[in-house]
Amino acid sequence: MTEAVACYRRAIGLDPDYGMAHSNLARTLNDQGLFEAGLESSKRAVALIPDFLGAQVNCAAALMGLERFAEAEAQLRRAVDLVPDKAEAHRDLGEILAKLGRLDEAVASYRRALTIKPDYSVAHVNLGIALTSLGELDDAVASCHRALALDPDYVLAYRSLGDVLLRQGKVSEAIACLGHAVSFKPDDSDALTAWFQVRQHICDWSSYREDEARVRSTVGSQPSLGATARLLPLSTTPEELLDRALRVAAKMAVPESAVLPRPQPRPGDRIRLGYLSADFRPHPVAFLIAELIEFHDRRDFEVIGYSYGPDAGSAIRSRLTSAFDRFVDISDMRHRQAAERIHADAVNILIDLTGSTGFCRPAILAHRPAPIQVNYLGYPGTMGADFLDYIVDPFLVPMDQQPFYTERLVHLPNCYQPSDTRRKIAEPAPSRAECGLPEAGFVFCCFNNSYKITPTLFGIWMRLLNAVPGSVLCLVEANAFVKGNLRRESISRGVAAERLVFAQPAPMPEYLARLGLADLFLDTLPYNAGATANDALWAGLPVLTCSGATYVGRMAGALLTAARLPELITTSLEAYEALALRLATEPGLLAGLRERLARNRATMPLFAIARFTRDLEAAYRQMWETWKAGLPPVAFAVSPSADN
Repeated sequence: MTEAVACYRRAIGLDPDYGMAHSNLARTLNDQGLFEAGLESSKRAVALIPDFLGAQVNCAAALMGLERFAEAEAQLRRAVDLVPDKAEAHRDLGEILAKLGRLDEAVASYRRALTIKPDYSVAHVNLGIALTSLGELDDAVASCHRALALDPDYVLAYRSLGDVLLRQGKVSEAIACLGHAVSFKPDDSDALTAWFQVRQHICDWSSYREDEARVRSTVGSQPSLGATARLLPLSTTPEELLDRALRVAAKMAVPESAVLPRPQPRPGDRIRLGYLSADFRPHPVAFLIAELIEFHDRRDFEVIGYSYGPDAGSAIRSRLTSAFDRFVDISDMRHRQAAERIHADAVNILIDLTGSTGFCRPAILAHRPAPIQVNYLGYPGTMGADFLDYIVDPFLVPMDQQPFYTERLVHLPNCYQPSDTRRKIAEPAPSRAECGLPEAGFVFCCFNNSYKITPTLFGIWMRLLNAVPGSVLCLVEANAFVKGNLRRESISRGVAAERLVFAQPAPMPEYLARLGLADLFLDTLPYNAGATANDALWAGLPVLTCSGATYVGRMAGALLTAARLPELITTSLEAYEALALRLATEPGLLAGLRERLARNRATMPLFAIARFTRDLEAAYRQMWETWKAGLPPVAFAVSPSADN
């Protein structure tokens, strides 16, 4: 591609008015991500050959790359006016409108393109993707099928169809579609990781190790935002996660001209915090963060919530809306517009609660709307981005792990995770019999997401059931397939299927009461419990964990440290299995832990939300003072307060 650029530049040197050379140069520069240079070349091409559609499209592509979407839309509307019967122009306009969130208009543009060119498979897929976002799933399926009828090897069509089918709950069909995408393009990281992750969710472990290795290798060569997040439950290393994050972050970088101007400190004002999230809804982050927002000291802090996720009118959404000093819905704003709004609000510290998880929009942070930007709570790992300054935790990432994080590490005295002490536990609690559990037998449980369960961990759990007569393992019936798959796995390991008891998802009070019926929570590795471990401890249920090398492999250990139960943290699977067996067969040992957990719940650091809030605010103050002094972000630990 570098040679092509050189050739086009030589042609322009020989003939500065050679419009096609300028247009071809613009397209090549755009393909390299050099959008400023691409825009300059495409503008020159448009001036020289104003009736050439390709020059107009190249100009719009450069503007899109620079996130100047309104200008890109105007450019493509000129192209459509210039050549109204060109299907490609209408499709490109639809793509811009989709990026702007104007999905109804995007659908109209795609349909116009298909009226002109009914066999345009790309437009059929684009239409299907837009219809999926609008919730018109049956029509989306039809669009994807039309694309595949025209192009049976179209990988994006299979991926898009798989997404729609998942939303419809047609898991088997979705897996088949994603499998087709993988078979046609084995190195497509998005298709491969999506296919593997769906199978993780249903605990389909056929060729698990081989497929896990393929995913890690493919994401290494083609990292993308979604695919990188899917590495977290796999046997990855801190080095591997940093490498993938760095390469994804490089794609999110915006031109220097798009970075918002550095603000000046406002002397004497309260520190203005902005919490940015897609998850101010029934979601673990929302439940964890609610009481923290309520406890922030309004004498020193003003607290604003910026939401770009769905709003289902839930009770937790209402609670959060009331808790913030201001609550701003930016879901309809494009990235730049949202960043400009946060910048105009003069936010001092912007805390990103979503990272690379679902609905994420890190491009907002790439514009640098706040002088200090923090990766916290929602994404368990480094973002690899120079637009995030700090990551907050105590136990998860020891200071010697700083080389594997682009954010500076901030250690709190006790715990990285806030806890909602207003959580209600249903009363009266159900009986074990009502939940399908034995009244006298030992009850192991794990209410983690099913994708966190690995064949290795499940093998340990089955050995424990074989070693503890009358015991059962209680799991969440996360979907229609997980029960059958895990019961088949248990039988293959010599454990009767009925010794696996599956619970349906339930509202928070009933869910917490059900947790309290178990004897021991068995954590997962390499991806620990986070909010679920917090829930278990709140319900009085001891959690046994095994800590790993990555952030996600140390979450439960952080909570147990703050719960003053460090003896439940193991560092090898052999020790984990041995301790689980001891706890299940030495009643006095487990009873002592349960009694200590119940006795200390009101005073342990894990549930001391006022103390936690003061510690986090101390971290925010130190970040702010460092910035005001003109110093770069630096790793630090918050000193324990008198009541720590």
